[in-house]
This record gives sequence, structure tokens and C-alpha cells, in this order.
Amino acid sequence: MKTTFVYFLVGISILLSCKDQPHPEKVLSIADDQQVSFDQIVDLTHVFSEETVYWVTAKEFEFDIVAQGETDKGYYYSANNFATAEHGGTHIDAPIHFSEKGQTVDEIPLHNLMGEAIKINISAKALGNPDYQISTEDFMNWEKEKGTQIPDGSIILLETGFSKFYPDKIKYLGTDQRGEKAVQLLHFPGLSPKAAQWLVDHRKIKSIGIDTPSIDYGQSQYFETHVILLGQNIPAFENLTNLDKLPETGFKVIALPMKIKQGSGAPLRIVALLGN
Repeated sequence: MKTTFVYFLVGISILLSCKDQPHPEKVLSIADDQQVSFDQIVDLTHVFSEETVYWVTAKEFEFDIVAQGETDKGYYYSANNFATAEHGGTHIDAPIHFSEKGQTVDEIPLHNLMGEAIKINISAKALGNPDYQISTEDFMNWEKEKGTQIPDGSIILLETGFSKFYPDKIKYLGTDQRGEKAVQLLHFPGLSPKAAQWLVDHRKIKSIGIDTPSIDYGQSQYFETHVILLGQNIPAFENLTNLDKLPETGFKVIALPMKIKQGSGAPLRIVALLGN
């Protein structure tokens, strides 16, 4: 298994450079006698732009064109500057975000950011209730339906269906206002603290992701789910997309953040690999 994911790392830059196609057959030649194939690669990342949704107190994305066009020497040249907060768009919450002794972005072991994954779809409940909190019962129901426990070492992705509202701030966040006063206006689903504690106590997961702005639901005041998970060095991926294109089992995830020294979070490129 470890060798297989070394192969993933070797090929991931090639994978991400491939043009998007509906159902491409991707085959990476790792060596003369070794190939790794995938039926489909699903990008779980929202594009970064001036429309990107950020936490209501965070600096929003800024993009400045430095150069764009033909130079006086006859070749085309393009370059840009961008500035942004750590926590916005599709990004990672490093453990230090809510845990004083937690890992920073550059300290998170790569094996916690890639591996076998499962999806738990609670969109039927969440889309009818923007304040819904994913419960322990939701996890146990998933296990009952599958006839197995959440596998040790899994990455869990939580599908609420809210990514379809992105980047409409009123529908996705609950408000288009910004600043500290806007925090109390936030409405979107998240993971309940009791369910987070159950995962920590009874299951062994690498990391967890959700298609909403936060792993805590919008009306949270104490961010207990963050505290519980990040306190155990379990990073969280937020503002994911395309979870509806994934099966509930049988896929792998690779989530590689910008490697910011001492970062509490970072922009994230996350993909799911379906197939072999």
C-alpha cells in the first residue's frame, strides 16, 4: 500500500496537468514494468478568483495582472500577483488552527492527506435544514447500510449538497455581510461535536472534509468540532465541491495544500481517484 502511494505522488503533477474530460482513462507509466491506472479523476476544488467565498472576517482573494502580452523582444509573457487569507475557498485547516500544540500546514504528514476514502451523503437532511449537524447516528447508519465499520486510516468526505450554492454567499453562507457581526448570521450544515468525539473515540481516521465553509455548522459559537478533531491532529478540508460525482466507497483522495511554513491553513488542491 505504501509503495502504491509513492507511485501516486510521482504521477500527481502529471495527473493534475491533464485537461478535464468527462470520463478519461488515465494511465501513468511509472516504470517499464509498473503502471497505475485510474478510470476517472474528480477535481474536488473550487477555482480561486475574486468570487471565491471566504470566512466573513478573512481577507478575500485579490488578483493583479502584472504583465500580459507580447514583449518588445517578440515573445508572449504573462505574470500575476495574488494575495489571500489562509482560510477561504477550498482549503485545509491545519491542527494548529484550533490546537496550540497542533501541527502546522508544513508539519502535517503526507500520509494523512492521501489514501482510501469514503463519502457519507447527508444532503437529503442538510438541504432541508441549513443548521443541520451531522450526527453519530448518520455515521452508524452508513455503517449499517454498508455492513462494515468506517475503515481504519480512512479519509471521510461529508456531502451536504451545499456546494451547488457556491459562490452565492447568501445561499451558501447565509449572509453576504462581512466582519465580526456577520458571524452570527451564518447558516450552513456541519459536523456535530458529539459525532466528532465519537470518531475520535471509536474510529481511526486520517482526515475529514466537507462541502461547506466550515466543519462546524454556521451557528457554532465555540467551534467545538474543530477543537476536538484538530486537537487530535486530524486536519479538515473545507469548501469542497463535486462530492456528488463520487461513490460512497472505492476511491482514493489526494489533498495537497500550499506548503506554508507555520501556516494554520492553506489553499488546497484536492482530487479523488476512481478505479484501479
